[in-house]
Amino acid sequence: MHKSVQDIVNMKKEKKKISVITGYDYTLASLCDKAGIDVLLVGDSAGMVMLGYENTIPVTMDQMSMFTEAVSRARDNALLVADLPFMSYQVSIEDAINNSGRLIKAGADAVKLEGGSIMAETISAIVDVGIPVMGHIGLQPQTTMLSQGYKVQGKTKDAAIKLIQDAKELEEAGVFSIALEMVSHEVAQIISETVSVPTIGIGSGVNCDGQVLVVQDLLGMYDKIKPKFAKRYMNLSEDIVKSLEDYKNDVESSAFPAEENWFSMDPEELKKLREQIGS
Repeated sequence: MHKSVQDIVNMKKEKKKISVITGYDYTLASLCDKAGIDVLLVGDSAGMVMLGYENTIPVTMDQMSMFTEAVSRARDNALLVADLPFMSYQVSIEDAINNSGRLIKAGADAVKLEGGSIMAETISAIVDVGIPVMGHIGLQPQTTMLSQGYKVQGKTKDAAIKLIQDAKELEEAGVFSIALEMVSHEVAQIISETVSVPTIGIGSGVNCDGQVLVVQDLLGMYDKIKPKFAKRYMNLSEDIVKSLEDYKNDVESSAFPAEENWFSMDPEELKKLREQIGS
């Protein structure tokens, strides 16, 4: 039985840190689940990591549904949260509910969407139909990048007050947790101490209730962007390239495949074949 939304909420009450991994495919998600990760997040960052887009804006609901289905088949233990992509929830509450439902049908336990107080009514409506929501404030890749670029949030008093108010309004709207992306660690701590729901930090310091990393960043597989907050536990990209180079060399030198890599006929059957075809 996999974790529930309430299990994650209870972890904050029990002062247990929450591990979250962003993943997009069956193979890596199954390994994350086997490792005991608490929450698997199917992020719209799949557009960049898996599809090669420059940002998350082009990602579609069809794509998010596909990635969510793949990860849902991989997990036995973790809670599964899926991102609502750009413009799948901003136009109308009806859109937001319908698209949230699509991700739940694809296998998610909850959805995540970006935005502070401006999204409170939408979040409340999604929650009212029985779909759990994770909020997301601070740096919001779908929109902040268009206007401000890649900047730390909450560095001034006024910006901090706005973030704190946003967090409170999201809590009142019914979110079960809030992602804090690139929020100054002081403000992230204040928010974490102010709201009753868990906070999940993305470059927002150690005092959040949990932390999230993209699995390809953690494993050193994605080199295009190397954010300061993404700790690398391995450098698989170099190992993978070296292995592929070794494979290419083995093919060119006929070292691969070796006898243990192929299949053979019965010698008597081969003899009959050669006699019949005259070789």
